[in-house]
Amino acid sequence: MKNTKSIFIVPAVAIILIASSFVEQSKITVKGSDTMVILAQKWAELYMKQNPATSVQITGGGSGVGITALINGTTDIANSSRPMKQTEIEKLKARYNTLGVQIPCAKDGITIFLNEANKVQELTLKQLSDIYQGKIKNWKEIGGNDAEIRMYGRENSSGTYTYFHDEVVKADYATSVQSLPGTAAVVNAVKKDVNGIGYGGAAYAVGIKHARVKKDANSPAVLPTAETIRKGEYPITRYLYMYMRTRPTGETKKYIDWILSQEGQMVVTDVGYFPYK
Repeated sequence: MKNTKSIFIVPAVAIILIASSFVEQSKITVKGSDTMVILAQKWAELYMKQNPATSVQITGGGSGVGITALINGTTDIANSSRPMKQTEIEKLKARYNTLGVQIPCAKDGITIFLNEANKVQELTLKQLSDIYQGKIKNWKEIGGNDAEIRMYGRENSSGTYTYFHDEVVKADYATSVQSLPGTAAVVNAVKKDVNGIGYGGAAYAVGIKHARVKKDANSPAVLPTAETIRKGEYPITRYLYMYMRTRPTGETKKYIDWILSQEGQMVVTDVGYFPYK
């Protein structure tokens, strides 16, 4: 009898172990904005520690890449540093009969990066536009050294590229602008180039100088800080967004609600961005 019992006990334990291996995690996929990658990774890391049954997978590639993935059905959430374009909304509607859901989740001040050795301290929006159009070519034209300005920017799939084009440059970029894959690469280029200038999310601005930005020649020069962005004083302030095909439900809704909560917004501040409200 003793041996008979042992024959039945071992298979029972094996069945329990096999069954437990098939317990499926809830999975949330997030793709898009490189500006938001650091922030999205921090959100995911902290959320998964508190909710071990949920897996949050983060991928960058640019806002356009994320929105395309949303339209194609290969991501649950598209992170974007710009609003969706009308053409993208129309594609979403054609495929899913929905206009999508936009959720502002943080604010960012697009920072103008200068090398620490650059004498220039401030720039107007008009000067920035002229620089990136190639109209201002030498730093001496705006109070700097007699040296050619070298411009760094983002690739055209980037929401930051689009926003800076639409809100600051307002014309075609000069062909001499060097497009780089990510804000970190822009910062690194300016850090190594005494005559370089770049732009990108505030959270990446480490090891370089921030230019003060003026709306026009008669306006005060302003740095992107929590106070100037909250008050709307910094001239290049934007929202960062999460997009979904439809209103979130289940674990995705729980995750987004947490991001918008006080705890989730504390992560925004810790990373170097600013709360959405």
